[in-house]
Amino acid sequence: MSSKTTTITTDRLTLRPPNLADAETIFSQYVSDAEVTRYLGWPRHTELTQTQAFIEFSIEKWEQDQIGPYIILDKLTDTVIGGTGLELTEPGIASTGYVLARDSWGRGYATEALRAMVELARNRPIDTVFALCHPEHAASIRVLEKCDFHFDARLAGFIEFPNLQSRAASDALKFVLSTKQGRTVNLKRSSQT
Repeated sequence: MSSKTTTITTDRLTLRPPNLADAETIFSQYVSDAEVTRYLGWPRHTELTQTQAFIEFSIEKWEQDQIGPYIILDKLTDTVIGGTGLELTEPGIASTGYVLARDSWGRGYATEALRAMVELARNRPIDTVFALCHPEHAASIRVLEKCDFHFDARLAGFIEFPNLQSRAASDALKFVLSTKQGRTVNLKRSSQT
């Protein structure tokens, strides 16, 4: 994998695949923050080894699919401020998401990073990109709508959001964007995080 071909730059951000040297920064910046991870579909990291395991998983995804998780850096300071990415769920269909460190909220970085993922999908054999969102995560819903994702369905009892007090399966909102011709995205109920 060449970082030259996988690095994306936008007006204010640099997006690149994570490497093991990023583990401590990723851990301290956002994956260990309870408020940041509140509405995410994966558990908050409480130990650095969890972040290292995520990076190893990311490297495997890149080797397997030639696409995967990105870290988001502030282009001016070269500081890690969050994460995003594309994950192929089946041929022609990818899921996406984003997370930002708390001190980077409210600056439009999530919108900028998501637009970069949409552009990346348009330049790959990906017809449809979808994202799942907790129904109460208003900021995330606004980001998806700004990036032309359309509400597709409310999936009742679809996923466990492990960082919320209730450990029961919760509803999820599905947003979809057709990058080319587009296809319907049918999701199977899952308790995986």
